[in-house]
Amino acid sequence: MAWGWDNGRAILGVIAIFGIAFALSERKKLVRWDIVGGAIGLQIALLLLLFAVPAIRGAIFSLNGVVAALQQATREGTTFVFGFIGGGVPPFEVANPNVGPSFAFQILPFVMVISTLSAILWHWRILEWIIRGFALLFERALALGGATSLGVAANIFMGMIEAPVLIRPYIDKLTRSELFVLMTVGFATVAGSVLVLLATILQPIIEGAVGHLLVASILACPGGVALAKVMIPEEAGVETTGRLREAPAVVYYSTMDALAKGVQDGLRLLLAIGGMLLVTIALVALVNSALGALPDIAGAPITLQRVFGLIFSPLMWLMGVPWAEAQTAGALMGLKTAFNEVYAYLELAKLGENGLSDRSQIIVMYALCGFANLGSIGIITAGFTALTETRREEMLHLAPRALIPGTLATCLTGAIAGLMPASVFGL
Repeated sequence: MAWGWDNGRAILGVIAIFGIAFALSERKKLVRWDIVGGAIGLQIALLLLLFAVPAIRGAIFSLNGVVAALQQATREGTTFVFGFIGGGVPPFEVANPNVGPSFAFQILPFVMVISTLSAILWHWRILEWIIRGFALLFERALALGGATSLGVAANIFMGMIEAPVLIRPYIDKLTRSELFVLMTVGFATVAGSVLVLLATILQPIIEGAVGHLLVASILACPGGVALAKVMIPEEAGVETTGRLREAPAVVYYSTMDALAKGVQDGLRLLLAIGGMLLVTIALVALVNSALGALPDIAGAPITLQRVFGLIFSPLMWLMGVPWAEAQTAGALMGLKTAFNEVYAYLELAKLGENGLSDRSQIIVMYALCGFANLGSIGIITAGFTALTETRREEMLHLAPRALIPGTLATCLTGAIAGLMPASVFGL
């Protein structure tokens, strides 16, 4: 598919996204548009490098093979622990063999495996040096201090709470703008363990889902930095944190220690995701039941999905989604913002190939890839305030506000994807 109006419209989306951030800026005269231009240029360059070069695109798509191997390994564990509920051979004839795997006993345990592998790779310093490489790129391209750039880069693979823990000794030294940057990027990205879970959900409808989501998380970092610095620019003459001189503040004393703590962290994440999904789906059903008492509009009942679709559809259209599909895409964006990204991706997968066109699926997948939702405000507030008591009041003020650029950053990632010809993604 050639470059056309839908792609060109995404340029308006990028302008609109930064326009919203600029309208909410604390000090409009201090906004550095060179950082904005550098962030957009870096996003486009990274996307083209990672997808337009066939060899690199093939390597990224090959990550699905790695995920498949990890899924098979996880299934061995779930079968042993949970028996046929975890994927083993059932001791009876299955009446409906088309029913998908148990989310609680076959899919969620995958989070524990990835969490443990991440801890081990960090202890072996493999993950640390990958993060340091991205940190160096962001430090030079986005005029970030060394500690901030490391915290930003860590969000590609770690959660919004774990990433700032890496630079705990520097938290009190960060400027207000730098602190806002860290919170924003935390909202705009997803942890590696959740990323692989989301890819597992999307595999049936999107080829190379894990590679796409990894790229989306990478692109969200410069976008989040730029939007945060538009809303809260660095004050003139304020010195930012320099190069990181201390070792990152996450330590495992041995591989077995990393394994044990990785399992513990993964189990907490598994329970949190499962609990949030249970409550989220119940709340959506409850609200839709209440809305069902209202008269139909345009021959269809009012639902939460339709309401969100109306609110977010103009933004999705600006990002490059055709108007005929904008309400469906907007509903998914609304569900993600009001509830969480896992539920939104489950709804996207449920739509299947008949819900959105291939190109729209890519844009929506990129736009949904982030922790920016109302529930995450409490998580990020608790995490950051636990790192220091001296700036507690400041953090309580910044955390809710960071949700805005965090959401805009994921939309910016979707708009950058919408800007590209479909051929870049192999469509």
